[in-house]
Amino acid sequence: MNTHAFFGITLLAALTGCATTSLPPLAVPDALQAPAGQKLVLDARATGVQIYVCSAAKADPAHTEWAFKAPEATLFDAEGNSVAKHYAGPSWESPDGSKVVGAVKAKLDDPAGKAIAQLLLSAKSVSGTGLFSQVTYIQRLATDAGNAPADGCTAVELGKQARVPYTARYRFYVSA
Repeated sequence: MNTHAFFGITLLAALTGCATTSLPPLAVPDALQAPAGQKLVLDARATGVQIYVCSAAKADPAHTEWAFKAPEATLFDAEGNSVAKHYAGPSWESPDGSKVVGAVKAKLDDPAGKAIAQLLLSAKSVSGTGLFSQVTYIQRLATDAGNAPADGCTAVELGKQARVPYTARYRFYVSA
């Protein structure tokens, strides 16, 4: 191999290693678009569980149902680094201590009924300084699984928890 070919291959390998990784593009439904004037600052994939508790049904306390309790997930950036924890609130917290709590603004159910709804949320509150300190909107997109168990629950199971795996993409916006 001549020196020029070796140098070219070495340079190509080095530049490939420097390329930034990004998550695949998403088609965002109109109902879940962030308002004009927002800038995307984080696109992360989440892996975790949706936690449900067997409870008395709201519509008929004589019956039981799986009631949503909270999410529990880890968010990862495009390189696979853990960037946040997601838990009840709904809340997202970064290792830098910043936190955002969301409020649902729009919801789009999965037409096939196989996944939790996609959401647009506004920031109800933010705290700390860092990744989430200026967040104004959050999207939950590309959801997979996470629905309450289909088989229901019984009075014998009251209080029992079901931890249902799910994945999603969370996108965080700030005012531009």
